[in-house]
Amino acid sequence: MSQPDSPAPSRLDRLRDRFGTRTRGFVLALLVELLVVLMIFTLAPDIVGREDGDAGMTVFGVTPEPEPEAETEDKPAPSAAPNPARVQPAETQPDPAPQPPVPQPQPQPSPPVLLNIPLGRMPDIAALPRQPVAPAAPRRAAGPPNLASLPGDTPRVEGRGPRGEPLYAAAWYREPYDSELSGYLSTASGPGWGLIACRTVPDFRVDDCIMLDEYPEGSKIARAVLAAAWQFRVRPPRLGGQPKIGEWVRIRIDYGIKRQTPP
Repeated sequence: MSQPDSPAPSRLDRLRDRFGTRTRGFVLALLVELLVVLMIFTLAPDIVGREDGDAGMTVFGVTPEPEPEAETEDKPAPSAAPNPARVQPAETQPDPAPQPPVPQPQPQPSPPVLLNIPLGRMPDIAALPRQPVAPAAPRRAAGPPNLASLPGDTPRVEGRGPRGEPLYAAAWYREPYDSELSGYLSTASGPGWGLIACRTVPDFRVDDCIMLDEYPEGSKIARAVLAAAWQFRVRPPRLGGQPKIGEWVRIRIDYGIKRQTPP
C-alpha cells in the first residue's frame, strides 16, 4: 500500500526551515518598526505647503505707551471746615485808677510882726558895734621849708660822720638783747661805754659804722660794739617831720654801768 502524498510546504514553512526560529523574532521587530513610523506620520503636524521664507520668523509690534491724559476734571476742593464760633472773652472791668491823695492845706506862715516905732526913735545903725575883722594870713614865701623850726625833729649831737656828715641822736626801734651783746663784750674790759656812728638803711638797720670814742681808753668796748652793730634796730632821724633814711646817727652802748632811773 502506497503512502499518501504529503502537502507541499508553504513559503513560511520554507523560511522557517531555512532560517529557523529566528524568523519569528525578525518579523515581530519589523512590525514594531512599521507601527512606530506610522504613528510618527499620524501625530506629526502638517508642515507641507509652508513657504521657506516664512519659516522661523517672528514679528513683534512695539507701540509707545499712551501718555496719561491730563486730569481735566479738577478734584473737588475739600469742603472748608466750618470755623468754630469764636468765644468772646469775658470783658474784665479795669481796676479803678488810684485816686490821687487829697492835698493837705499847707499852713500859711504867720505874717511878720511889724513894730510901730516912731521915726524919732529909730536906732542909729552907724552907732552899732562892729565885729572885729580877722587879720589876713601871712603870705608864704617861696623856697625850701625851714626844717629847724618844725617840732618833732631829731636833735643834732656832737660829732661828724666819716665825710663830715651831721650826726643825730639815735632812737631805738628795738633795743638789743643782752644775749646779742654778751658774746662781743666778753672780750672787752669794763665797766665803761663805747660810742660809734652808723648810717641808717631801710628796715631800721645800720651800716658803714665807725668808732668814735670809748671809756676807759683801751677797754676795747667800742670795738665790741662795732662788731655787734649789724644786729641793731634803729629808727632813721626825722627832719621836717619825715624820716630820712641814709642820715647818720650816734649810738652809745654801756657795759657794766647801771643806768640811773629818773626820780
